[in-house]
Order: sequence, then structure tokens, then C-alpha cells
Amino acid sequence: MRRTAGVDAGGAVSSFALSDAPAFPRPTGPLRSRVAYAAAHVVPRVGAENVPGAPADIDWDATLAFRHHVWSWGLGVADAMDTAQRNMGLDAKAVRELIARSAAEARSVGGALVVGVNTDHLDDEVVPLQEVVDAYVEQLHFAEDQGAGVVLMASRHLARAASSPADYARVYREVLARAGAPVVLHWLGAAFDPQLAGYFGSRDVPTCIDTVVEIMTENVERVRGIKISLLDAGHEVTVRSRLPEGTTLFTGDDYHYVDLIAGDGERHSDALLGAFACVAPNASAAIQALDADDPAEYRRILGPTEELARHVFAAPTYYYKTGVAFLSWLNGHQQAFAMVGGLHSARSLPHLSTLVRLADAAGALEHPDLAADRWNAYLALHGVGSA
Repeated sequence: MRRTAGVDAGGAVSSFALSDAPAFPRPTGPLRSRVAYAAAHVVPRVGAENVPGAPADIDWDATLAFRHHVWSWGLGVADAMDTAQRNMGLDAKAVRELIARSAAEARSVGGALVVGVNTDHLDDEVVPLQEVVDAYVEQLHFAEDQGAGVVLMASRHLARAASSPADYARVYREVLARAGAPVVLHWLGAAFDPQLAGYFGSRDVPTCIDTVVEIMTENVERVRGIKISLLDAGHEVTVRSRLPEGTTLFTGDDYHYVDLIAGDGERHSDALLGAFACVAPNASAAIQALDADDPAEYRRILGPTEELARHVFAAPTYYYKTGVAFLSWLNGHQQAFAMVGGLHSARSLPHLSTLVRLADAAGALEHPDLAADRWNAYLALHGVGSA
């Protein structure tokens, strides 16, 4: 057993032992019972000027190696999305390079890949609706030219420009008409991005659900499904029950994904989760259990990860990316605990201490000896000794 320490908000230090890593088997073939994507982060280059406001300077070897880690577990990668720090440090040039590089790597191994398409390359914060359409289409065609599947992300520009549900319907109709293949829509709640409050034209969620379903139904031939990140299982189940035939719901609910993926006996959600970047081996093993018709084993494996995810995604939720990068570092997927835009400073030492404990309890530490060494060194750097 390897020992490490934690510190609480009052400065009290405690000691605990890390458990052995679970012996999860990598899949020998494609996962069958669920479609699952892990929304991946980016790794900054050590020594670069990745300070707030600076263009992202990315360690491409480490960033792409993490995607191969996800693919090796049979999961797909969702790239250039919120977890990759869209609108929080990942600039437009870096977004394009990330999409192009990830698409090339996906082709090299036959890995499943979808990428985020947005309007965030626009310089002006407020633009007319037609410019929103044109910006979406520009990114859409770039992603398709790379051979990547597309997630049509929620746009801050659209949220500012639209004055009614009809404006959303118009923009999505015009953009989807230009898509070369069916895309995944995206409903990102205000907890993830306060600038998206009232997305789809109303502060009333049932009204927004009506709009979402109407948009999907009107454009069903060009819509693969929708990713919903509202952190409200009830709303997701409601949308799921009303999906047009042939479409699917990808849960983005990092608080309730265990039940949503398991389903209710009639319907289930597939997955497109930032949390799965933290627990790719666990997620793979759990879906393998569903493939083997063993729901109890699914819950035994994946159930404990939900408490970890709730902590990683605790308010302010948009700083969850710090926890994703921290776990990546603890698990040896990057050289330093660092993020573009300096965002690694967004969570406190007590928060990270709790994260270590929960990751251990969830079986999410892939190399406990390495995790203990790195965490103990990090504590010492902050003046925290052993208990």
C-alpha cells in the first residue's frame, strides 16, 4: 500500500493509503450495447507561455497520446469541445489544428471521432443571425473536410442574436441543410456556460424541449442525435422519450450518467461525457459488462465513479476541466499539472485532496504508486507535509 495525505479547508492534514488499481480488461472487439465518447482535454507544452489570454501552445504528442489511450479502451473521442477548453483558452487556430490532427490519428487506428463545430472564431461578440449561420457552416465544412463526425455545439453568438425559438429553428435549419452527413446537436446548460442561459429561446425548459424536438423532427435526415448537458436527469429522460425515430440521445449529464446509460428497460442514453475522460478504463469495463448482459457488474464498476464525477463537476461547473487535467497528470498521461490559459489554478488544494480520495475509491487511479509520488510532491510544493 502506498500512503499519501490530504488537506481540508481548515488546513488539517490527514493520511490515507491508496488502493491497488483495478485489473480492467481492454476490449477485444467493438463495444456493442452502448455508443460512448469521452470528451478529451488538451495538454499544454511544458515551458510555454500558456498564461491567461495567450494563444494555446499545445504538447501535441501528449495530447494525441491521450486520445489513443481513450481509443485503446474501445471508446470514441469527442474532441475540440468544452472539455478541450473551447471559449476558455483554446483559440481558433488551435481548434483547427486539434481537429485536423485528431482526425488524422483517428484514421490511423480506426478510432471513432466527433468534433465540436461552433462560431467561436468570430472576432465580434454580437453578429446578425446570418453571420451565425455562415460561421457555423465554415467550421462545419472544415471538420467534414478532415473526415470527422460533427457535434453542432451551442453558440454564444446565437444565444445573443436570437430573440425567439423561431430564430433558433431558422439557424439550425440553414446550417443542417449544408451538412454532408448527420450531425449531433448539443444543448449545453448554463451551469457549464452562463452565457448560454435561455438557449433555444426560453428560460422555461419544457418550452425549450418543444423547440429542440421540433428542430430535430424537421431536420431528422440530417440529425444523428443530441447531446444534452443540463445536469437534470428528468429533462433528459423527457427528451429521450420524444426523440424522432432513428435519432439517439447522448447523455452529457456528469451527475446521473450511471442510471441514464443503464436505461429504464425501454430506452437508454448513449454517452458523450467529459467524465469519461477521467475514467476511460472504468467506462469501457462497465459497457463490456452490459455487452455481457451483466447489469449488476456494470453498476459495480461504474457506480463509484459518479461521486468522483460530481466532485470534478462541482460548482462552478465550468472549472471541471481542471479536474480532468489533474487526473490525467496523476495517471501519467502528461508531464505536468498544467493547462492552457493557466486554468490549472481554478481549483483549490482541498478540492484536489478530495478528488484524490474519490478517484482512489472509484478505482480511477491507473498507477497508484505514480499518483502517490506526484500528489505527495505537489503537497510538499505547497508546504503541506505528511500527517
